[in-house]
Amino acid sequence: MAFLFGYAKTSYTHHSTPISLPTKTGSQTSFSDLIKAAIPPCRLNPFLFNGHLQTMWTAVKDDGPPVYYKRKIYESTHSIYPGQFTADFVVSKEEGLESKLDESLPERTTFYSEKEWDSVGSEDNKPMLICLHGLSGGSHEVYLRQCVAPLTALGWEACVVNGRGCALSKITTPRLFNARATWDVRQLIEHLHELFPNRPLYAIGFSLGANILTNYVAEEGDKCVLKAAVACSNPWNLEVCNISLQRSWLGSEVYSKVMGSNLLKLYERHRSELVNAKELDEETIRKCKYLYEFDRAVQAPSWGYPTEGAYYRDAQSVDAVVAIKIPFFAINAEDDPISSFEALPYEEFKQNPYTVLCCTNWGGHLSWFQFGGKRWFADAAVAFLTKIHDEIDVNALQTGEGVKENGDVPTKKYPIFDPCNRRLISPPK
Repeated sequence: MAFLFGYAKTSYTHHSTPISLPTKTGSQTSFSDLIKAAIPPCRLNPFLFNGHLQTMWTAVKDDGPPVYYKRKIYESTHSIYPGQFTADFVVSKEEGLESKLDESLPERTTFYSEKEWDSVGSEDNKPMLICLHGLSGGSHEVYLRQCVAPLTALGWEACVVNGRGCALSKITTPRLFNARATWDVRQLIEHLHELFPNRPLYAIGFSLGANILTNYVAEEGDKCVLKAAVACSNPWNLEVCNISLQRSWLGSEVYSKVMGSNLLKLYERHRSELVNAKELDEETIRKCKYLYEFDRAVQAPSWGYPTEGAYYRDAQSVDAVVAIKIPFFAINAEDDPISSFEALPYEEFKQNPYTVLCCTNWGGHLSWFQFGGKRWFADAAVAFLTKIHDEIDVNALQTGEGVKENGDVPTKKYPIFDPCNRRLISPPK
């Protein structure tokens, strides 16, 4: 009966002895204790009493908090995957209105002029948030702005890296974004580190963006320059989530079909570039209705995978959890119809003292709607980020000198399980 009053049950999964973090007062605090102290109780709209209602409510028009952006186009430095991607930087309302609105971009977004971009760098030490949106989304998404708006109101800086072809960005090669494409966010973070050498950098990912962020943090390991990261509604095991979606009528005919339709619109928008890819068959693409069909017809062949299953297995982030070496906080709802309960990596979180998984028994996918339209997960993410920045000596985190691993972490030399390459590595003969 707790749902009648809007209360959702909250649970935390983590290593038996999480890392201890250095505080600004000179003491140490357990990472899991810090999170539990920061996260507000999960109280949701009782009229949206299950994951389907919560998730479907995202279709209801909501203007959300106004956030203004300036867009920068980046040329990829990746030797194998060249092309363009864009990043949208949060600016003040006054800065956003200085430029004439561009109908080719999402609302409240304009391009940086060359003169404006030349003056972007700074020696300030403001905290900065890097955001990764969900499937076919962008910086304009309400769920993303609900996290950005309260932080920038507190003095944080923020930017969003848009997936290739998303948020009305253009592509210059016959490929869209990829669920494992960590190279664009890596290039952006390296550039931000150069532009703002004194700023502590944090990151948050949503749904597919959370999957990419998790993989990026794991690939960087103890060299990751981020102070902390948050993953919201990560699908974790993409293959399991795909099977789960096809198992029910709602999963197949509502969620998978809607996501597939959104991706087909993305294909149509970039058809002039994508039609040049010899790996793609346009007749097959136009017959696609579901998400997995689009991934089979477009994403798998575009990136060299034989099947959509191979693409899912390589791109998923469930194994990456064990390689993370920065404070990492994940939020999922157990009734999420898209990021399936069966895909949640409870055991992997128990292996890594740098990670904590927060699960609620109710909340849907990027939803957790409260009365008034605000989303609890946004409150939780903001509370975590502000607490770790305000109370933890984040400068000590970068060297690892202030972090204490309190428990035994597996250090077996061979065979090595590399979550970034998905293979067991054996010693040379």
